[in-house]
Amino acid sequence: MSFNTSLSGINAANSDLNVTANNIANVNTTGFKESRAEFADLFSYTTYGLSRNAVGAGVKVSNVAQQFSQGNIDPTGRSLDFAIDGEGFFTVNKNGNTLYTRAGNFQTDNQGYVVTPDGARLQVFAPNAGGDGFDVGRLTDLQLLTTDSPPQPTGEIDLMVTLPGNAEAPAIATFDPSEPNSYNVSSGGVTVYDSLGVSHVQTSYFVKTANPNEWQVYNYLDGEPVNAGSTPSDPSAVPPVAAVIGTPATLVFSNTGALESIDGVSPTTGEIALEPYAPTTGAGTLTMTLNLTGSTQYGSEFALRSVNQDGYAAGKLSEISVSEDGVVFARYSNGDDRALGQVALTKFVNPQGLQPQGNNMWAASYTSGSPRTGAPDSSDFGQIAAGSLESSTVDLTEQLVNMIVAQRNFQANAQMISTQDQATQTIINIR
Repeated sequence: MSFNTSLSGINAANSDLNVTANNIANVNTTGFKESRAEFADLFSYTTYGLSRNAVGAGVKVSNVAQQFSQGNIDPTGRSLDFAIDGEGFFTVNKNGNTLYTRAGNFQTDNQGYVVTPDGARLQVFAPNAGGDGFDVGRLTDLQLLTTDSPPQPTGEIDLMVTLPGNAEAPAIATFDPSEPNSYNVSSGGVTVYDSLGVSHVQTSYFVKTANPNEWQVYNYLDGEPVNAGSTPSDPSAVPPVAAVIGTPATLVFSNTGALESIDGVSPTTGEIALEPYAPTTGAGTLTMTLNLTGSTQYGSEFALRSVNQDGYAAGKLSEISVSEDGVVFARYSNGDDRALGQVALTKFVNPQGLQPQGNNMWAASYTSGSPRTGAPDSSDFGQIAAGSLESSTVDLTEQLVNMIVAQRNFQANAQMISTQDQATQTIINIR
């Protein structure tokens, strides 16, 4: 009996050494969670229960529990390295099986899918069809787009200017864009794009009239007039409907310098519908609106305070970025950003009940409880740290101390067997 008791102690100490050795071996494994050997004592029961003077029968390994504490987050600068700062697991799919991992060292396969080193595909919430938000009820594989970003034709030009309040009508009464003395100021060239992504130059020319606080604005695209203004046929329409195409729009400012009306429409939206323009590139007709909201008439100097337009040329994929809430963006050289999905994190009531699968993977079990999947940085889910990896939680110093303790336990139990052997030999010699 005593030999078996000491043998159980040797086996338990050996298991403790094995767990410690595994921890030390994975000290540099990304996302690794250290394990702890847990023990329970043994007693021999009879049909009448356990007597008060019963002696224990040794020890057994009751559990090897993984410690799901937060590891250090180390920056790597690599776009497909993700770390979870907080609770949750990355959700991956491997050959139809859903698995979970804390290791975010992802890469792409030959089809552009984002995968773990052993090929499990990262799961994300798919973008909604309308482009607004994500479908949190549906998981899909994250695939990086390898195609170019298509161009977007310009639909609106935002121009915010300050016109000089002391300006006088130009010396030359008839406007001519090639004659600087026929206008006061111009916006300079604003690059706009057609449906093929070909660039064009739009220019607005401002001419002071003889009336106080009144200006006319002429608009040209690639040297061709695209004015759409003058007296509106329907003053209540927003934007106003022009009665005559090809004439300048008339701007009237209040005595405080604010834009008061455009072509007699007051209050104004600040928008001027430009004449449709058919590019010679074979692209579709450009239908644009000039938005002068916020423009003023102050002081003695012209100022171009802001210029913007919503079109862009075709672009190539330049980088992948991930926000703290897990939204994966494809960023293109033309400035376009496209959301490819939102990383799905999963939590468990009892993460220690997860079944280790190797390769930094775990599988759900009855003991772990049902998985709960959600978006990063929501509820009690952690944030995504892009360009970083979570390091192993193994404390090497602590493991070396554990190794010494386990070794001493092993030696003590081995010494106990030796002592028991000597006692048995003594009894035999008596006979």
